[in-house]
Amino acid sequence: MLFHLQDTAPKPPEPLFVERAAETLGSVLTTCGTRAKDYILEVDGGGLALADFDGDAALDLVVVDGSTIERASKGEPGFPPRLFLNDGHGKFRPAGETWTMTGGRWGMGCAVGDVDGDGWLDLAVTQWGPTRLFLNQKGQGFVEATATAGLVGDSWGTSAAFLDYDRDGRLDLAVVNYLEFVIGKIPPPGGGCSWKGVPVMCGPEGLVGQQDQLFRNLGDGKFADVSAAAKFQMEQPGYGLGATTLDYDGDGDVDLFVGNDSTPNNLWENQGDGTFREVAFLRGCGHDSNGREQASMGIGCADVDGDGREDLMVTTFSGENNSLFLSKRDKLFRESSFSVGLGGPSMPFLGWGTALADLDLDGDLDSFVFNGHVYPQADNPGTDTTYAQVDQVYENNGKLKFTMRPLSDGKPRVSRASTIGDLDGDGDLDLVAIQLDGEVRVLVNTTRERAPKEQTHWLAVELRAKDANRFALGAEVLAEWEGGRRGAEVRTSGGYQAAIQPRVHFGLGSAGLVKRLVVRWPSGKEQSLSDVAVDRLLVIEEALQ
Repeated sequence: MLFHLQDTAPKPPEPLFVERAAETLGSVLTTCGTRAKDYILEVDGGGLALADFDGDAALDLVVVDGSTIERASKGEPGFPPRLFLNDGHGKFRPAGETWTMTGGRWGMGCAVGDVDGDGWLDLAVTQWGPTRLFLNQKGQGFVEATATAGLVGDSWGTSAAFLDYDRDGRLDLAVVNYLEFVIGKIPPPGGGCSWKGVPVMCGPEGLVGQQDQLFRNLGDGKFADVSAAAKFQMEQPGYGLGATTLDYDGDGDVDLFVGNDSTPNNLWENQGDGTFREVAFLRGCGHDSNGREQASMGIGCADVDGDGREDLMVTTFSGENNSLFLSKRDKLFRESSFSVGLGGPSMPFLGWGTALADLDLDGDLDSFVFNGHVYPQADNPGTDTTYAQVDQVYENNGKLKFTMRPLSDGKPRVSRASTIGDLDGDGDLDLVAIQLDGEVRVLVNTTRERAPKEQTHWLAVELRAKDANRFALGAEVLAEWEGGRRGAEVRTSGGYQAAIQPRVHFGLGSAGLVKRLVVRWPSGKEQSLSDVAVDRLLVIEEALQ
């Protein structure tokens, strides 16, 4: 009987992704301090962007690298960001000399957007130090414009997001800042900081948080810091790590959600008059369901329950649950992670990169989380967790119930930022992820390889607006097909230290046609298409009327 039970026991689900960095990217390493992680500056890892920089529709890869305390203390530059161009089939090569970016301070994250309205995506890089700006020279290379751009300040920038907050057609930049870190003034491990009785690096608690910044695009290649004038400041700033744009209240302008580490999250409600109001506590997304602040890192933003309002997935520290804030009709969020199956399985893990996306092309939104602790001492006995951790996929059953399955090979790693996009043009969404002090990972989605093509239809949509916001950040695209409908906002903010292509993606299951596609442009215009063919990338130009 025992043998019979073993023979008939159900096999565990196959991983949705396969590790393909060796074949597609090669060995690309990043550095973030030493492996001892004596200082908090050494634990966040680098950043990633997947975006089409050379105009061939294939997603290229930016890897933002870090530095070491030794280099930084000597005033030496950090390791430079690098661009890898996609050949259109998911294989990357180092970009040529014209795309070379020099080392700055200590690189962290990045943001993507068309700053100058020329139809080409530019790149902002956050760092321990002033944010840097690289302008795209019509697909032929980058030119650094940091010195003249006016992105002033000497904060520790983590995530950033381009958005047109004042609806003037030009992309502004929000930069999320972490805390004040001065080399030589932060005590090393043994200096009084501990976790579960073990001496560890100090922070963030006990250190001084920094104000986030809002830079208004002046239209002449320069930005102005309008944080104070726009009321984009807190009396007691949090420790900012993640960011995403969204129109949570449906009023047509862009709001911003910021995930803070060990301090309440921020929801910046755009007032439509050039100012913001912070409303996270009022709207129910500042704390967990018990009213406690969490250590928020990664953010996913999409309409996961299909009610026409975008929801928020937030990854957190070990011993805390990842949060799913469902947006309701009354403009309130309800934390629902345990009721849908996302809360309990996340408790042992410390989560970073995440997203809400249709990973298996069945018409509903799934999620993934890249995990890894901040303390190497997590491997000590009695901590109830580990330093290296397995990554997770949460598969939606179509009724807003999630089941955890392996993301790839199930090996524990110390993961950090991630980004998402269709690398090989086959229609399913692939992933790229940072390993702390390790090789960048490329994870190829196997859905279209394993499942019948007639059950895994898809449609990707990009927009081209008439004003300087050429990629229509902030627009909404609504798709209706047999058996489903879903809306998605055009954004490039990727949650934690990451950026994505301004492209919305719909998994359609067995639907071989999109009956209706509606675009609500940032200009306020509405444009509709009928009987749209699927299994392709569709680029829509804004109509003149």
